[in-house]
Amino acid sequence: MEKQASLEETLLPRSRPEWEEEESLAASEEVKRQLWLAGPLIAGNLMQNLVPMISVMLVGHLGELPLAGASMANSFATVTGFSLLLGMACALDTLCGQAYGARQYHLLGIYKQRAMLILTLVSVPLAVLWFYTGNILLLFGQDEDIAMEAGTYARCMIPALFAYGLLQCHVRFLQTQNIVLPVMLSAAATALFHLPVCWLLVHGLGLGSKGAALSIAISYWINVIVLAVYVRVSSSCKKAWTGFSVEAFHDLLSFFRLAVPSALMVCLEWWSFETLVLLSGLLPNPELETSVLSITMNTSTFLFMIPFGLGASISTRVSNELGAGRPWAARLAVRVVMFFTISEGLIMSVLLVSVRYMWGRVYSNEGEVIMYVAKMVLLIAVSTFLDGIQCVLSGVARGCGWQKICACINLGAFYIVGIPTAYLLAFVLRLGGMGLWAGNICGSLVQVLLFVAITLRTDWHKEATMAKSRVFFSALPTDLVT
Repeated sequence: MEKQASLEETLLPRSRPEWEEEESLAASEEVKRQLWLAGPLIAGNLMQNLVPMISVMLVGHLGELPLAGASMANSFATVTGFSLLLGMACALDTLCGQAYGARQYHLLGIYKQRAMLILTLVSVPLAVLWFYTGNILLLFGQDEDIAMEAGTYARCMIPALFAYGLLQCHVRFLQTQNIVLPVMLSAAATALFHLPVCWLLVHGLGLGSKGAALSIAISYWINVIVLAVYVRVSSSCKKAWTGFSVEAFHDLLSFFRLAVPSALMVCLEWWSFETLVLLSGLLPNPELETSVLSITMNTSTFLFMIPFGLGASISTRVSNELGAGRPWAARLAVRVVMFFTISEGLIMSVLLVSVRYMWGRVYSNEGEVIMYVAKMVLLIAVSTFLDGIQCVLSGVARGCGWQKICACINLGAFYIVGIPTAYLLAFVLRLGGMGLWAGNICGSLVQVLLFVAITLRTDWHKEATMAKSRVFFSALPTDLVT
């Protein structure tokens, strides 16, 4: 009992007067910390996204059918697999980040092993789903040749599914310890390695699109192995990784309680964008609408990588500080990142508007497409600004453990407001693709307003207490908890 009392005393946050006295920490120091975290994370995310992009680009030189099949398979894989595993792995942002801040370093290894186990188990039914991709696409009325090509591509990507889940576990294990350079360097090395391997399998060995899909799996597994070796041999991870433990099999349900809403939080937003693509195919002149919407989606996704890195950075900063019992520092981190994201959003929006008549020429020589893209870019500018704010506030939510609340917000914002508004504007008011994107902006606006309201009303001392309690009960021996 004395040991338990001592542990509790160590983990409980300090009183409000104590942490308010320390609020003189210079914002410049916080700026340096966040830039140090966000820069490598932004670069690492861009490098990871290059792997499937390179495969599709090489497949594109094989003909229209292989390109259509690979593109459709990638979209299907993202919606049904990668987004789900990414979302579940985000539970480690809360658990590992707060444990690291509380200096309960051994818990990080336990949490990582637990996540690896659960994500691998979840990947099994997802792999079965991918195996029948072609049949599923046929049920949704897709062209038979394209559906079969996509099915073959998805089957060859199944090994990548298992690697992706493990990769995300390792990335978050390191990220929450502020170890981000290895994440960036391993992702960059993987992307460089992927290009020759993909070319060898596609053209050298004559495997065609199958080789492109297999190369994704090979590259992801290489990335996993590199990070796993780093965790094993690096002195930076000595305290957090003490080897495999049977504790990873305990209390799996508590991880599920956080991982499921965390996955929903990510997937509900991701799926709403895919719904827009599907709806664009029902508009008059679907070839034009789908092409332009594809261009705007690619542009928006690329620009999203910057706030996505900031979101990962603030998730780490908030969870670390709450776990350490420094709520004032968590609050300061949120203020700094909001300054960053608003500034970045304004700069990117102005830049987009400035090049709106040139951007369409990057993708097409058709005058109709160029002018349509110029109009859509105005909406992308608004969307980019809002997406940046919601992305970093989502990071704050993951750092605090608000995944359930945010999943409900995303459900309401995009499926009660966003998609119905998009349908109304596009099909009833006949605004076409611009109506679809404007409707999605309405959903994003509702999401941002609710996130801002929750963040402004946050009692940071209470959040620190809850974070400390979460770590405290995880640190207790199993027999004491039960």
